[in-house]
Amino acid sequence: MDKENKNQTVLNVESSKSYFGFWVYILTDCVLFASLFATYAVLHMNTFGGPSADQLFDPNFVLLETLFLLTSSFTAGLGIISAYKQDKKLVLAFFMLTFLLGASFVGLELSEFAKFISRGNGFTRSGFLSSYFTLVGTHGLHVTAGLLWMGILLIRIRRLGLTPKNVKRLTLLTLFWHFLDIIWIFIFTIVYMLGMVMG
Repeated sequence: MDKENKNQTVLNVESSKSYFGFWVYILTDCVLFASLFATYAVLHMNTFGGPSADQLFDPNFVLLETLFLLTSSFTAGLGIISAYKQDKKLVLAFFMLTFLLGASFVGLELSEFAKFISRGNGFTRSGFLSSYFTLVGTHGLHVTAGLLWMGILLIRIRRLGLTPKNVKRLTLLTLFWHFLDIIWIFIFTIVYMLGMVMG
């Protein structure tokens, strides 16, 4: 019995360290995105004769991107609730749906980038576009990393089940995914909505 208690204590300490380390990572990511938002705020009017935000962005397209990502956050939330209930089938179903929604978001973002570049509005066109591609592209890379993490974790869960380690990893993944949604809400508001209103 003492040995079991000792093992449980060791697991709890390791889990606490994992969560602490993860929150430190999230804070460093907050600093990264804050600096990118600040850069965008300084450069968003520097179009250098090129298109401004109101000429470039399609509100319906941006709304569709947002719908995909916010819905994926909802399905991830349902997935983690199912994980705590030890319902493996629902976990796999909800997170596969989350994966598809996230992948659709990345696909839409890449198609938007490709459209801008094909029209001569690439990264080097102006300060505004440089800051736009850097900010939105960095978020897109984070979503892509989240999708890779999700895919690997789903394979592990399918093979090994909802072990305590897998549930912990799934919890951290869900927190990361919600964090990306919060960042996107800021991007949607500051870059797209304000950009289309203020030009």
